Amino acid sequence: MTRAAQRQLGHTALHLALLGGLAAVLMPMAFALSTSLKPYGDLFVYPPVWVPIPPKWDNCVEALTFVPFHLYFFNTSLITGLDITGKLLSCSLVAFAFARLRWWGRDTLFIVMVATLMLPPQVTLIPQFVIWKELGWIDTFVPLILPNFFGGPFMTFLLRQFFMSIPRELDDAARIDGCSSFGIFWRIILPLSRPALMAVTVFVFNTTWNEFLAPLIYLHSKTNFTIALGLRAFQSEHGPEWHLVMAAALVVMLPILVVFFFGQRYFIQGIVFTGVKG
Repeated sequence: MTRAAQRQLGHTALHLALLGGLAAVLMPMAFALSTSLKPYGDLFVYPPVWVPIPPKWDNCVEALTFVPFHLYFFNTSLITGLDITGKLLSCSLVAFAFARLRWWGRDTLFIVMVATLMLPPQVTLIPQFVIWKELGWIDTFVPLILPNFFGGPFMTFLLRQFFMSIPRELDDAARIDGCSSFGIFWRIILPLSRPALMAVTVFVFNTTWNEFLAPLIYLHSKTNFTIALGLRAFQSEHGPEWHLVMAAALVVMLPILVVFFFGQRYFIQGIVFTGVKG
């Protein structure tokens, strides 16, 4: 075989392997979509019917009316929006201090902050619960929102790596013009960091929207439930009715797909560019 033929054969094999991996990844979603459109009598038919005829589109409406999903969507949207705001503000400020300012002990403190990534969150779960209980904030949204306004090691590391890739000559030019450190951060660094900020937004949105453990620990009233707790409560009440459970799960997953679809370009750029400079 010629070199060109070998190269073409390698590309074909690579694409076939990628298509096989894509099919394996999409198979659970295809199964959930197919199940959500079936009537109850077709759930356990063998061989399974992948394309139900006719599709039962009202399964989604029926699933979302059994429990107050509109309230759960509102609670989750409120928590997610505030968490994104808190993470963007706090992590970007801390990352700016680590990346662009010179102060004693900066690198040592940065290593200590990164080292906290090795600490499992389950280790601090009980002490945090005791603190929130003593403050009287159990069964409120405060334990789920307030910590995000005090930074986070992973998001800070992500933004710090991106900030370090921005030329320092921009800072020097701004200081010559009389700009303060906060002015450099607000007028220069943030406008140039949209890909990294979008990556942080997608990360925080995905984590908060799907968070189950923290709401389970801190929220007790059903009126305060998030979408994850609401979906679990719905599943416990309608476990055998898998067509309704799958319909509700797809509706819950839809906002994540929409956010990633519109922000994927900035998200991928943010992930790539954060590794340009260490």
